[in-house]
Amino acid sequence: MPFEIISALAEAYVDKFTSEEDELLQKINKKTVKSHPRAHMLSGHVQGKLLTFFSKILLPKYILDIGTFTGYSALCMLKGIAENGELHTIEIRQEDADTALENFKLAENNNLITLHVGNAKNIIPTLSREWDLVFIDADKVSYIEYYELVLPHLSKRGIIIADNVLFHGQVLDPPVKGKNALAIDAFNKHVYSDSRVEQVMLSVRDGLLLIKKI
Repeated sequence: MPFEIISALAEAYVDKFTSEEDELLQKINKKTVKSHPRAHMLSGHVQGKLLTFFSKILLPKYILDIGTFTGYSALCMLKGIAENGELHTIEIRQEDADTALENFKLAENNNLITLHVGNAKNIIPTLSREWDLVFIDADKVSYIEYYELVLPHLSKRGIIIADNVLFHGQVLDPPVKGKNALAIDAFNKHVYSDSRVEQVMLSVRDGLLLIKKI
């Protein structure tokens, strides 16, 4: 039986007292929830606003978004990007990439976005950048690989944000079962034991792990 990580009342209260989405993000959110069969993958209002906060604080030159989906998270992080910065976002599903591209066309500074379609494990090594902000929200079984690909190229002030680290509460129910839950549990343990970094886990939405180099 799945855990209720945060009560519905608490989530509604948090949502109520978080600054509203802009018109474009609100449109993407509503359209994705209404028509996409995997709408639960959308970052959503509160998590999206948190991504925007981190981006505005960091003023990142180079942003990497692993798992574009319909473009919501990328557009949230775009709001803090430095002048003449670059946001690279990677999506493996062509249909979702096409949707994201249409959404990007409606955004300010969309010329700073490069959308890559394909397997992130193949694409990331071709991007010669020092990342200031990385968001990992793609296939869970590859989280450790994504982490190891980007960490050597994370800037001194950079932050990696990994999504779904509570995986619907399934990592809280020992013994952990299921391919994705096991992969997320392994990822959390991998980062925790890594002497190169420090991290903090937040119980926002489905869990976020914030990681920076020591």
